[in-house]
Amino acid sequence: MFALAGMLIVIISVVSGYLASHGNMAVLWQPFEILIICGAALGAFMMANPFSLQKKVLSMAPQVITGSRHNKTFYLQLLGLIYSLFQKSRQDGFLAIEDDIESPFTSELFARFPDVLRDHEIVNFLTDNYRIFTLTGLPAYELEAIMDSEIEQIGEELLAPSHAVNRVAEALPGFGIVAAVLGIVITMGSIGGPMTEIGNHVAAALVGTFLGIFFAYGFIGPASAHLENLGVHELKAYLCIKSCLISVVSGYAPPVAAETGRKLLPPEMRPSFIELSDQLKQYR
Repeated sequence: MFALAGMLIVIISVVSGYLASHGNMAVLWQPFEILIICGAALGAFMMANPFSLQKKVLSMAPQVITGSRHNKTFYLQLLGLIYSLFQKSRQDGFLAIEDDIESPFTSELFARFPDVLRDHEIVNFLTDNYRIFTLTGLPAYELEAIMDSEIEQIGEELLAPSHAVNRVAEALPGFGIVAAVLGIVITMGSIGGPMTEIGNHVAAALVGTFLGIFFAYGFIGPASAHLENLGVHELKAYLCIKSCLISVVSGYAPPVAAETGRKLLPPEMRPSFIELSDQLKQYR
């Protein structure tokens, strides 16, 4: 909601300042300039990025308005899932969780945590790395090295959407200049005509430059920064899982392992010790 409020403040500030200076809003409505700038930016975005990254950007775009999907409820469920998995394997052995690990999306245990189950990447990261431990019995430091390498790659993938959008923001002022140059070309073709017509063409050309800069620094650039923050925020979930896994591999009890993961969550979304303790009581 803060992002939406920020967008409104940008629009209101620019428009009200323009109107206070006796500007004419009708002059700013240049649909063909918008077509040139936005169409060229979209085409450049599609050429520069693979289809998988384009889909990732589109899937993350609503979170710029709604906020991260990883809220306190998600993290409570994540820690509850980790605790339940560790507790079951501790009490009944690794064979008892084999079906849960191999088929998490049809598992009754995982089905108790629907918010986590909807995040396939998180589920696969948890099950893949826990499977490595159960099959190989690797010591904690070796498993941690494997997970660190994977998390480094995941971090790059999570930041890729923000980098792709940021490149569009950097290109928009240039496309605004393209629209302005084309407007000047049209203006030069009108030389000798009425001054009013020439003035309108010059105004349209200048609006192209304005729109390119306005879109870049007022909306697309900040959206890119927001996507970067979302990626950093989501990475905390992977670090939480890593901490929990390393703790249980090191011999700590499941409640202690869950607590070590809790401490790595974002402060604004981190459940308190009491909240986590009360949540885990439901799964004992």
